[in-house]
Amino acid sequence: MYRPLPQKKEEHRINERIANTQKVRLVGDSSIENGIYSIQKALQFSKERELDLVEINPKLNPPVCKILDYKKFLYEQKKRKKQFKAKQIKVNTKEIRFGPQIGDHDGKVKIKSAEKFLMRGDKVKVFVFFKGRSIVYKDQGKIKLLKFAEEIEEYGKVEQMPVMEGKRMYMILAPKKF
Repeated sequence: MYRPLPQKKEEHRINERIANTQKVRLVGDSSIENGIYSIQKALQFSKERELDLVEINPKLNPPVCKILDYKKFLYEQKKRKKQFKAKQIKVNTKEIRFGPQIGDHDGKVKIKSAEKFLMRGDKVKVFVFFKGRSIVYKDQGKIKLLKFAEEIEEYGKVEQMPVMEGKRMYMILAPKKF
């Protein structure tokens, strides 16, 4: 059974594909004055320059069009997207958990881990989890979290103060800019 491949929908309509309108607004080309022209006149301008008439914004009335080299336009758009994506920084969130009665040495080990994460540029979500009857030590858990933040102050700052969520209390630390 023969099934045609699905056609890739083009981002912009170009040249003769801009057929459902009588007039277009031309913008951008320095050799032509910006303004409203008939579709035939705009196509004539584009053919004279051996370029394409590209519909930039079809939602306006009349639609906004530009005369340009369409392949070059797509290439530059793709390049801009790639550059924008490269500039974005992906921030990971690492989690550290401990109980409300954590010992001093164990606490120092957790602090070292958090320092390492913050130095790498990751955010740290610190949890105090309450099991069973330890829920009565909520204030102790909050004190532990605040002490944790104080110990790690050199590497990160508190982004969100301690919050109780179910049976655990958490706080978010963000890395400081060095």
